Amino acid sequence: MPFKVYVLPQANKEIDRLPGYVRQRVRRAVIGLRDDPKPVAGVRLESDRGLGRELWRLRIDTWRVVYLIDQEWGGIYVLAVRKRPPYQYEDLASLLTAVEQ
Repeated sequence: MPFKVYVLPQANKEIDRLPGYVRQRVRRAVIGLRDDPKPVAGVRLESDRGLGRELWRLRIDTWRVVYLIDQEWGGIYVLAVRKRPPYQYEDLASLLTAVEQ
């Protein structure tokens, strides 16, 4: 069953500001999450134990796509697209609150 992919407004703005070649790769990767929410390049960051929600990141060159998989609702929420370094995942809690609102 394919998942529904939702890109939060802030993440959409971040994607729009990416260099052209990276923007295309990120958009293709986000669309690909529909059929494969846990790709080989993805790494699990955190989970709500037992609640069916998992926080993941997808690496595309020096960029990271941070997204949440909600098994219960069958949705994937793209929370942020950040460059690493310097991004250190210090704002994960605030990203999660954006989904809950």
